[in-house]
Amino acid sequence: MDLRLKNSVFLVTGGSKGIGREIVLELLTEGAAVTACARNDKNLRELYDGIPGKSRENLLTVTADILNSGQMEQVVMKTVARFGKLDGVVASAGSGSLGTVLETKNEEWRNQFEIKVCGILNTVRPAIDELLKSDHPRIVIMNGITANIPDMEMAAVKQIAYMLANSLAPKICVNTVNLGAVDTERQSDKYQKAGSSLSFEAWKGQEAKRRGIPFGRFGQAKEVVPMVLLLLSPLSSYITGSSINIDGGLNVCRK
Repeated sequence: MDLRLKNSVFLVTGGSKGIGREIVLELLTEGAAVTACARNDKNLRELYDGIPGKSRENLLTVTADILNSGQMEQVVMKTVARFGKLDGVVASAGSGSLGTVLETKNEEWRNQFEIKVCGILNTVRPAIDELLKSDHPRIVIMNGITANIPDMEMAAVKQIAYMLANSLAPKICVNTVNLGAVDTERQSDKYQKAGSSLSFEAWKGQEAKRRGIPFGRFGQAKEVVPMVLLLLSPLSSYITGSSINIDGGLNVCRK
């Protein structure tokens, strides 16, 4: 299926690693131009260096923090200056907070609010005027499945996506992708922090069982990216305010 993404322009936050990086790479493969934004300049350089020479013409990397509204305004301005327009935004930057509701300190709750609400707004607000010039403007917000299925040791927020979808309809489609356990660097970090005596693969299997994932395994980034690209496509013209789960059946199992 031709997703009609060729010659479109997208901004992807958290684009230097994990799922964000895979989204960037696949968009480039589809013939789109992409600005990859992240805090870590080293990771962005590695991303750029790993792209074949010709495709680099369609990739702009910008070091910026989603918590800094001024920096995010600059990211949008640099994107339009380089590629002439902006058709879509993928808000993929962020992290989850581990800890029970009573153990998690107020400072961490505030930090999560800043990341998951203010970070998204800092990304979306400066992009809206440019998106409204597009024939098929799209916003995709990456979130955790814990937005639908509370994990007693994970905080999550998603209401902001619904509010944006309602406020920006019918001109801009806004959708959320809720991720279950996906095998990225973040899972590797959790494994290291856990101090488990198990191998990484055995630990992932144990975690899948603990979480009650029907598929019995973690997902792969390549299993997430196609849905994101579809939501960015002109073909998804009647999808907005949707919350789509990619979780190996966990959402169905818990209902």
